[in-house]
Amino acid sequence: MNAPAEAGFDVAIVGGGLVGASLAVRLAGTALRVALIEAATPPASATNWDERCIALNDASHRILSSLGVWPALAADAEAITATHISEKGRFGSTRFTADEAGLAALGYNVPLRAIGAALSQAMANAPDLTVLQPARVTAISESADDVALTVVDGAGERRLRARLVVAADGAQSSIREQLGLIAQTRDYHQHAIVSAVRLSRPHHGMAYERFTPDGPMALIPKPDDAASLVWTVPSERVDDMLAWSDDDYLAAAQATFGGRLGRFTALGARRGWPLARVMSDTLVAGRTVFIGNAAQSLHPVAAQGFNLGLRDVANLAERIVGVGDCGDEVLLRDYAATRRSDRERVSGFTDLLVRAFSNRTPGLAQLRHWGLVAADLMPPVREALLRQHLGHLGLPSDVRGAA
Repeated sequence: MNAPAEAGFDVAIVGGGLVGASLAVRLAGTALRVALIEAATPPASATNWDERCIALNDASHRILSSLGVWPALAADAEAITATHISEKGRFGSTRFTADEAGLAALGYNVPLRAIGAALSQAMANAPDLTVLQPARVTAISESADDVALTVVDGAGERRLRARLVVAADGAQSSIREQLGLIAQTRDYHQHAIVSAVRLSRPHHGMAYERFTPDGPMALIPKPDDAASLVWTVPSERVDDMLAWSDDDYLAAAQATFGGRLGRFTALGARRGWPLARVMSDTLVAGRTVFIGNAAQSLHPVAAQGFNLGLRDVANLAERIVGVGDCGDEVLLRDYAATRRSDRERVSGFTDLLVRAFSNRTPGLAQLRHWGLVAADLMPPVREALLRQHLGHLGLPSDVRGAA
């Protein structure tokens, strides 16, 4: 639905990626008047065996089920029934299974394309949702009762007013920059090379995280005995590794991972992504709230980032639906306080994993080894790590039963 040259909304979502679109779908059909503003043109949708996927934990599965989009994803989703965590050169390891969690799956590996398509279709079916795409916010100013946004799209410049602005516009948030807010950045001096491999043995739904001195390697199950391969390497090596032949790359990946899944028989397209942690100093500024990567962009180790962003969506929606003023300062401060523990726990956990396992300090290797042994043998440690893995600690009450 198009917006007039000047229009009023309850919620303006800036950023229509997976997190922003999820919030738009969640709010559609409520009494709230919602606009979504996305700068990028809709991506082309193409299905390939090596397409990029994202690992969803059980909490995210419940959230997407509560949005009504899971049935559209189920055919493309590969169940993760167990995870195996190890360190190259050490025998200590730990393993978690869906059975011990009392679940059908710990999570699912789902193509980004499928999630985007399901959310786009859900937004298209929402008659009261205004989507401006491609469009960008060029100015923002706040008054006591609302926020004014200047938006430029193919039709020219228009002005929108909203009681609440939700910035879901990524780690380099333009809204954060326009408001003059600060984010803390930690450059890990690493790149993730994202690809996929075909396997000579069935993966049986097992996901693997293998730590090396240079960074972790993750293999996450895909259909037809393929797996997403995410290999974290020092940034100074990434260009050379992207230039290797497929055979050389497969051989190096095989030597790093080992033979648990037999041979890697084929390699998909490779793409390199720089890795950094970007943490917004604040989640709330007046009538603006930051969610997803605009709030915190994390290292992909343990696949926590998007899952954390979906919990931002679920918790924010729980607070703003059905209230008189969705941009009320007290309400937003309560949201920020509620999200603090989940955000700090997850960001601290991923940062600790990266720095502890990508470290050659003498003596630390032994500590890492015994940490994996403790995670495997000590019930309190196992339970805490499993709950962290599933995402249940930050799940709001209104979606805990969804599946």
